[in-house]
Amino acid sequence: MRTANIPLQEIFNEIPREKREETRLSFAISNRLDMLMRERGLNKKQFAEAIGKRPNEITRWLSGEHNFTIATLAMLSSFFGQPIITVQ
Repeated sequence: MRTANIPLQEIFNEIPREKREETRLSFAISNRLDMLMRERGLNKKQFAEAIGKRPNEITRWLSGEHNFTIATLAMLSSFFGQPIITVQ
């Protein structure tokens, strides 16, 4: 099997900047949710029950690939009593 000798940075540079930023923000949100859940001692099932969602939806949220709506972010901020994201 042949492999490509393309430097990783070259491949990375081909990804549009806005897509890289979207991915960075998505993972930042999922990491924040994970941290807040751990601080409260909530597993996925407990968290899902507390906010009226299914555990598989929480799994998608924590995957870093979910596209959150402002309404969902507001609900999560209210639930945790802390901002999920900060806008400057």
